[in-house]
Amino acid sequence: MAEILLVDDEINVRRSIANQLSRNKSYHITQAESGKQAIQLLKEKSIDLVITDLIMPNIDGIEVLKQAKKIHPTIEVIVITGEGTVKTGVEAMKLGAYDYIEKPHDPEKFALLVEKALEKTRAVKEIKYLRDELKDKYKFENIVGNSEPMNKILKLIAQVAHTDSTVLICGENGTGKELIARAIQMNSLRSNQVMLTVNLGALSENLIDSELFGHEKYAFTTALKEKKGLFEEADLGTIFLDEVGDTPLQTQVRLLRVIEQGEFKRVGSNKTLNTNVRIIAATNKNIEEEIKKGNFREDLYFRLNVIPIHIPPLRERKEDIPLLVNHFVHKIARANNIEAKAFSASALSIFFDYDWPGNVRELQNIVERTMILCNKNIIDTEDLSISFPQGVPKLQHVSENRPDMTLEEMEKWLILNTLEKNDNNQKVTAQKLGISTTTLWRKLKQYGILTSESEAEKEKAN
Repeated sequence: MAEILLVDDEINVRRSIANQLSRNKSYHITQAESGKQAIQLLKEKSIDLVITDLIMPNIDGIEVLKQAKKIHPTIEVIVITGEGTVKTGVEAMKLGAYDYIEKPHDPEKFALLVEKALEKTRAVKEIKYLRDELKDKYKFENIVGNSEPMNKILKLIAQVAHTDSTVLICGENGTGKELIARAIQMNSLRSNQVMLTVNLGALSENLIDSELFGHEKYAFTTALKEKKGLFEEADLGTIFLDEVGDTPLQTQVRLLRVIEQGEFKRVGSNKTLNTNVRIIAATNKNIEEEIKKGNFREDLYFRLNVIPIHIPPLRERKEDIPLLVNHFVHKIARANNIEAKAFSASALSIFFDYDWPGNVRELQNIVERTMILCNKNIIDTEDLSISFPQGVPKLQHVSENRPDMTLEEMEKWLILNTLEKNDNNQKVTAQKLGISTTTLWRKLKQYGILTSESEAEKEKAN
């Protein structure tokens, strides 16, 4: 129900307008007999629309308008003007009023004006809600991981998010590069502006320049009308250049100019346009190798690589797997309106032993497929056959005689077996397990395999 605050010092005028508005059952009308009372009600209640007379003693309609916008920035205000005050009504619109209406007003026009003002209020609230939802989705806490590499990435994101520095995110497919990019944008000074994404690897060479920089009408055969490019559309916002390593050389020259000078030209135009955007780029390629092959400009690489962020593959941070599984279980349960399920220690041990070529994206898909297709509340090893089309990966490190072991026991067995296979070399063992040597040493101490006095062993491992 829309909350409307009606402000007028004349009781008969208030009653007349209130009676008219009350015919719409979706409106709730609150009346104020003075500007002072209106401002107090604005502080106490959630109001969608203010309708106020301009001429009132002490605190007039202009002051009510100013205070309403101050207390509720998204609120809309309609002012009612009398004879000789139309000019003031125009001034009120300059101060942020939605519109003004003259006394005596036409009931149909007034009803339409009120509904349009409320539609705008609803639209603004919806946009704010969606933006807040999006911001919550990509806030740092939703980048899941407690491993040393992920903690370093989170600290780096926090440092660079509020700057305008160009960021280059590197990592294999499925590691979450876009998630990192959106977290940076949502926590940046440009968070209230648009972020546009383009996958440069998915576009043909003929389309990339048009997509990024736009084109004029008849610039090429299929250009039947002019088109703004992403650098125009994203002005004051952020552009995420995904798979930037696939950018054709001719486009790389134009990208370099945008980054260095903030200038570009539409395809088929000689007019120089300016843009103010922040660039976040991502790639799954080794750009330095691409430079050696002559596929990527070194000067562009240096411009993009101001803040480098490398996301390690999942096989190098396997200690994050239980956290990720738990996160996906609850996310998938909410999205599909089903109960959250649990993965047994033996099922998780399969996850620990698998190398995850598809990285976090593959893990999420496996968890979702298993939760949807498995009818059991506790998912065990044999239940994973529905999610691994090529067959459940063979467990290498955990004793086959202990299928019922707890997660802690499984982790201990995994560490012991990996140590044994690598001649007790802690550095190699840590690399195989996808954890740091410091984390390995801490777990060895936790499980009583290493005493607190064995500091020398820790140094040796490093």
